[in-house]
Order: sequence, then structure tokens, then C-alpha cells
Amino acid sequence: MSGLQAAFRYRVGRIVVDSASEIIRLAALSEGRQRVLLRVTPGVDANVHRAVTTGTEDQKFGFSLSSGAAADAVQRVLAHPELELAGLHCHLGSQLTDLSAYETAAARLIGLMAATRDRAGLTLAELNLGGGHAVPYLPEDADFDLAGFADRVRRVVAAECARLRFPVPRLVVEPGRAIVNRAMVTLYRVVAIKHAVGVRTFVAVNGGMSDNPRPELYGARYPVHLVRPSHAPVETVTVAGRHCEAGDVLAADVPLPADLRPGDLLAVPGTGAYNHSMASNYNLVGRPPVVAVRGGSARVLIRRETSSDLLVRDVGL
Repeated sequence: MSGLQAAFRYRVGRIVVDSASEIIRLAALSEGRQRVLLRVTPGVDANVHRAVTTGTEDQKFGFSLSSGAAADAVQRVLAHPELELAGLHCHLGSQLTDLSAYETAAARLIGLMAATRDRAGLTLAELNLGGGHAVPYLPEDADFDLAGFADRVRRVVAAECARLRFPVPRLVVEPGRAIVNRAMVTLYRVVAIKHAVGVRTFVAVNGGMSDNPRPELYGARYPVHLVRPSHAPVETVTVAGRHCEAGDVLAADVPLPADLRPGDLLAVPGTGAYNHSMASNYNLVGRPPVVAVRGGSARVLIRRETSSDLLVRDVGL
């Protein structure tokens, strides 16, 4: 079953359309009238890593605003009576701290909404600015100014709507990571310690890029803590994963006690947003369990993957 078919089966309220072919497929699949949002690329650079920048031109997401593709997509949706265009959607990237990027995007999308009213006589009632709100990973990281974000974006939307004489739409945001990130801590077992003379100390653990590819994909950084008391002096080490890639590094140049030894547990906080959902069987390594802890009690939510799980799809020659 495709994602679009599943969306219809579960009767989702809105489907975000990302390409012209999706418009055609949605219209063909729809048995009633499906509400959709158009994902618009507003041409806004949020000044984050290029791998998680999604609001600029010349990348795979959305319909370009500046090229006219977004306006054309509006007309394509309106040409299909099976679809109801409920509003516009955009997403600028991940780990955003620049509130002005949201302001610029909101103003530009309000402009497209007003243009849609003028050209097609349709007043779109919903504006979804996506998510990407930054969360702190390292001690020096600042919290996202959620109150400032809410105030500034609403002011821009109200001002642009007043200027263009357009009704203020329902504003929707997707906080995602900001809700779940602090809800999880990942535990690793130290399996080896290697002292590369004159270079660095490597601490190898029983996980890696199969359970957290973010450091290798776009330089995400995490703190690491030893899960036992220690009064040893601190030294700078690199926590490396178990996989056959030199880039399989979970945390480079982090402080850990010098008496670290194989068998120790290391805790990496702030892994609730993406670690489990991005985990894979890279190198045919089983994915770890997910365990809920509350009030001193623990229960398994997702069991550990076994060798049998990895072989279950193998049908032989």
C-alpha cells in the first residue's frame, strides 16, 4: 500500500501535496473530496546545514514560489473537483533559530494566498508554517524563543493580511522535535578503548550510525555522560560506532573521565526526535529496544531486534 493510499484509508484530514504528479494521483485515488495543502518553497534561507535546509530554491521539496510553479500548482488542484485546496504549507528546515526566516516565509505565502483569491476567487483559510524549531542538544545551546516566535509571526501575518485586505488565516505549526526530543536517552555499552598516540582516544561502543546517523549525515552534536560516579580527571575522547565506516562517529571531542573502561554505560540525552525513526539495519545490525521508564519502573515498548528478525525476509535461492 502506498503512502497516499494509506492516507485515504485512514481518512486523514489533510494531505500535503509536494509535486504535480501527486495532484494527479490524489485525484485518481479520491473517492470523495480530499482536502489538501500545497507545499510551497518560499525561497528563504534559514542559515542551517545544507542537508536540512528545505525552504530554498534548487532542492527537491515543494513548489517554487519565485518560478511560478506554486501558482501553477494552485490551478492544477482547482482543476480537479475531487480535491479541495484548504491552504498552503511550507517547511524551512531543521534546528531553526532565526525568527526572521519564519517572518519572511509567512509574508510571502500570504502574498500567494491573496494572489489566489484575486485570480481564482478562492480564499484559502489555512497557513501551515511547518516546524523545525531548534532544541538544545549541548549545554551551550539556547532554547528556541517559542513565545517570541508566536508573537512575531502572528504580527507579520496580521500586517500582511491587512495590507492585502485578506482575511487572517488559521495558523498552524508543527513543533515535532521540540515536543519529543528530551523524552529519550540512548544508552551505549563501551566495548573498547583505543589510544592513538599523539592523535586522539577512541571509545568504541555497541551502536553507531545504524541507530543514530545524524552526526554523519549533517554534523549533529550530542553530549555524552558516563553512567556511574567517577572522580577521575576528564580527558577529551571521540565516541565511535561499531560500523565499518571511518565516519561512524557518534560524538567527537567530548569530555569523559579518564578511568573509562570496557563495560561502562554511556548516556546520550536528547535522542527522542529521530534516533528510533531513523534507525536501520546497516551492516545487518539489529535495532535496539525502546524502554519506557517512569517512577522507578521500566517496561519495553519496542523489543530488541534479533538475528531471526534480520533473516525473516530471506527466502533463499
